[in-house]
Amino acid sequence: MSEELFAPVGNEVELCYQTFGDPDGEPLLLVMGLGGPMNWWDEDFCRLLASTGFFVVRYDNRDTGRSTRIKARVTRGQLVRAFSGRKAKAPYSMSDLASDAVALMDHLGWESAHVAGISMGGMIVQTIAVEHPKRVRSLTSIMSTTGRRTVGWQDPRIIPALLAPRKPGRESYVETSVAFWGVIGSPEFPSTPEKLARRAGETFDRGYSASGMMRQMLAILKQEDRTHRLRSLRVPALVIHGNADKMVHVSGGRSTAAAIPGAELITIDGMGHDLPPELWQQVVEAMGRTADAAG
Repeated sequence: MSEELFAPVGNEVELCYQTFGDPDGEPLLLVMGLGGPMNWWDEDFCRLLASTGFFVVRYDNRDTGRSTRIKARVTRGQLVRAFSGRKAKAPYSMSDLASDAVALMDHLGWESAHVAGISMGGMIVQTIAVEHPKRVRSLTSIMSTTGRRTVGWQDPRIIPALLAPRKPGRESYVETSVAFWGVIGSPEFPSTPEKLARRAGETFDRGYSASGMMRQMLAILKQEDRTHRLRSLRVPALVIHGNADKMVHVSGGRSTAAAIPGAELITIDGMGHDLPPELWQQVVEAMGRTADAAG
């Protein structure tokens, strides 16, 4: 595991990243979701991937962790307008987030790589695949969706929690995070409050940005429907989704797999909007199988 490194990716954006494994291994870029810094890809999960022959890179998206904060304000009113389908201008788009990832690949000297993303990260890697197809060896989309509004919806009961203003401070952030992940996590593979609190504390300490999370939310709400473009992909693809996901309904995963020719779909009973250690071996084996299909 490397120390935390930094890559300039253009437009005054710098990304913080970290590597695992042998640089001569198969390049694998891991992309995290809404408000999630790279430490949400658990170190042991990254080590497990590296042990199978991947050279793993995880990174903080812009507006998370130690990567660049964008100077633009997004209001809750804008989010509500975008959620209802009305006009709202986003500071950046899903294409911009995908371009950040491609620029990181350039910095690493990768002509192409296997890409895997969770939630918003799945949206980003799908966007990389349709907008930069030559850069993708294989695609893994986990608990994500196509951008079509009729699939992958949130459970209405969690929307108020997503939009509610957070009290400032570390203690409040940790308390709120533990409660929220207790709701959206995997009911069959529950995490302990202590583990959730530890991750939340680490997230806050690495640089939590409430305004950055709102900018990412607006990018998600304003994303295009990729369904048609996904049908043009000719790349090995894996789609993983939990049947108990309250954050992104399993219809998002099913629609993603249906859109990508030849994609493998794995739905997991009792899995919510997280990646429990009990499922790591299954996920890593499936990702390896998908990468092998790329030849």
